[in-house]
Amino acid sequence: MLVSYQWLQDYIDVADLTPAEIADRLTKGGIEVDIIHSLKKGMSGVVVGHVLECTQHPNADKLRVCKVDIGAEEHLQIICGAANVGAGQKVAVATVGAVLPGNFKIKKAKLRGELSQGMICSLQELGIEGKLIPKEFAEGIYNFPEEVEAGQDALEALNLTDEVLELDLTPNRSDCLSMLGVAYEMAALLGREVEHPTIKEGTSSDKAADYVSVHVKAAEDNPYYGAKVIKNVKIGPSPLWLQNRLTAAGIRPISNVVDVTNYVLIEYGQPLHAFDYDRFGSKEVVVRRARAGEEIVTLDNETRKLSNDHLVITNGTEATAVAGVMGGASSEVQNDTTTILLEAAYFNGQTVRKASRDLGLRSESSMRYEKGVDPKRVREAAERAAQLIAELADGEVVDGIVEVDTLDIKEQEVALSTEQVNSLLGTDLSSGNIAKIFDRLEFPYVQNDEEFVVTAPTRRSDISITEDLVEEVARLYGYDHIPTTLPIGLTTTGHLTDYQAGRRKARRSLEAAGLYQAITYSLTTPSKATGLSKENEHLTPVKLSMPMSEDRSTLRTSLIPHLLDVISYNLNRKVNNVAVYEIGSIFLSEEKEVTKQPQEKEMVAGALTGVAHSHLWQGEKKVVDFFVAKGVVESLLSELGLIHYVTFEQTNKQGLHPGRTAAVVLDGSEVGFIGQIHPTLQKELDLNETYVFQLDLEQLLGYKYDDVAYIPIPRFPAISRDIALVVDETVHAGKVHQVIVTAGGQLLKNVQLFDLYQGEHLEAGKKSLAFSLTYYDPERTLTDEEVSQVHLKVLDQLKAEIGAELRA
Repeated sequence: MLVSYQWLQDYIDVADLTPAEIADRLTKGGIEVDIIHSLKKGMSGVVVGHVLECTQHPNADKLRVCKVDIGAEEHLQIICGAANVGAGQKVAVATVGAVLPGNFKIKKAKLRGELSQGMICSLQELGIEGKLIPKEFAEGIYNFPEEVEAGQDALEALNLTDEVLELDLTPNRSDCLSMLGVAYEMAALLGREVEHPTIKEGTSSDKAADYVSVHVKAAEDNPYYGAKVIKNVKIGPSPLWLQNRLTAAGIRPISNVVDVTNYVLIEYGQPLHAFDYDRFGSKEVVVRRARAGEEIVTLDNETRKLSNDHLVITNGTEATAVAGVMGGASSEVQNDTTTILLEAAYFNGQTVRKASRDLGLRSESSMRYEKGVDPKRVREAAERAAQLIAELADGEVVDGIVEVDTLDIKEQEVALSTEQVNSLLGTDLSSGNIAKIFDRLEFPYVQNDEEFVVTAPTRRSDISITEDLVEEVARLYGYDHIPTTLPIGLTTTGHLTDYQAGRRKARRSLEAAGLYQAITYSLTTPSKATGLSKENEHLTPVKLSMPMSEDRSTLRTSLIPHLLDVISYNLNRKVNNVAVYEIGSIFLSEEKEVTKQPQEKEMVAGALTGVAHSHLWQGEKKVVDFFVAKGVVESLLSELGLIHYVTFEQTNKQGLHPGRTAAVVLDGSEVGFIGQIHPTLQKELDLNETYVFQLDLEQLLGYKYDDVAYIPIPRFPAISRDIALVVDETVHAGKVHQVIVTAGGQLLKNVQLFDLYQGEHLEAGKKSLAFSLTYYDPERTLTDEEVSQVHLKVLDQLKAEIGAELRA
């Protein structure tokens, strides 16, 4: 909302305050002022000039030599290139020494041999945006009306000495989308009176009911519709003061009648529309829902296809306007219009919003209907507009207003007590102080000692509960005056929950391993929603009812597909070494038709490709493989204290390499997987060799394990024994490791696989696994015999359970 400082003074006396002071008061009162626009933009030395003569430049076809009277003793000679300049015009002249926007200084000059003593200016050259300039002056210089005198300050004549406040309104403060609304706000903040426009009703002998009838077939969408008629109007430009005010409000002047409707829109916040009565097509106004497929050509000369969700104004046969959004071209006010049919209505905001969004039309009118207009001002705004049209277009207001009124106007009553105010604000206000604030707000109230029942005026639709009134008291009392107090009562030290601390550990562990955090969308495509190559195809995809796009239409059931997108994105930009992880939610539902909220689970996933680490000086270079990915997961599990409770078991999963995939099993329950992307899928996605993992973070962090105990460095020597075992190639090393640990008992402290061999000197179908076993007792030195006994027990157990033989 743009608020002209000079216009505001028509409704409240703020002459003793600068625009900056007004902005400060409004901002502290809860209406934020984003910026103050100075229309002057540093200009000076621009006056009104009267063009006495205009002749062709002797040396240039497109230049004119103008003799201009600027109210001084001597007339100026100015060379002008505008095609529309001519004798008898009143124009804006930048004299020698004048400064235009951008610190552009005017000097004497010779143009093609002729002296030029200034510059005749267009409105763009005076800093006015092209979209706000009347169409007849969009190309060329601006002509002032006859009543403007030569020598007068052109900046004052164009209201370019004004300053405009740009308000950043929250959605609940639609009351400040009008000059009167801002005046009420300032009056409350300053304790002053609001001056309302004086309205005189027409005294014509004709009756509006003889000209038009109104029928509303959609009362819920349009509970009030009023029509006034103004006859014998003369269409022409608006007076300069009206054009200046509309320009300051960011609206282009069009004609006197249309400008009046826009003026009252900004003044009252009530949208109006003027139809050409003779072009309307009948004496009957019918408001109804549009028919499916019905078309209308709107004022922007675009053909719009309507649906039965849209409300239209018709002449009983065809649509002449989209209610609350835009009028139709067929009934547009034109230069030969003589009779105006003026619409003032209260339309349902949701209906207007639907039409505005569907048609891609957002106007000042639709914005106000969407946010809510004051139902008590609709008829008053119509009378105000009719009076101004009569004055500015020499028209005659036909007596009365034809209306359909089913609008149920209810003023909200809200109870409040002094104790509630002080309790919520931490203040010590008296009932008298609070009553004075309601008086300044012009909120009627009934007071019973310290109890108030306040009636919120219809212009303030945001007041509905006690807390709303408390906020009003706080605003007007002044947030700066509310005392700062410390909390009373027991205080506790803030800390992370166990789950939050665990999540943080997981993040730090993965980042320490060299992975970068990625944050991807929870919404994805239907094809990616089922996860990596459809591993969650048995789950019902949870689809949005109104998605932004097909790419963001379904909730994900896996983090992996979007991490592969991250890998692909980087590879396409020549970043070949990528290691990323994400901690995020997936959404699972096994219902055939999703009727309840899906189960939300937090997962941790990662994707790695390229070189894991490189030490070129030492000649070391490690490419990402299965064991690198497994090492990252083991490091994470170790950080979470779960490494001794987890096993890795070979498995097959869709979309993953059948020989390079392992399930992560926590105490007998699968909590995730590690694996290489299947070569076929890698080729389809145009990826290099890529490894991924995904773990159920909630299960990991929710697992109850024994407290971690500190083990001191052993004081007694350890004994190491290496064994090379020949086993069937189908036997997993993890199984062998498990048998060794179980058989070794308390003396066996560490088991490490250090070699795998298959080939020459081994039978077909066999492989050799070499382990290093470390024995020690923290309380004494072990003897060779004690270690040998345990070691033999391990070998016997290996032979009995998996048929392992010592390799010769």
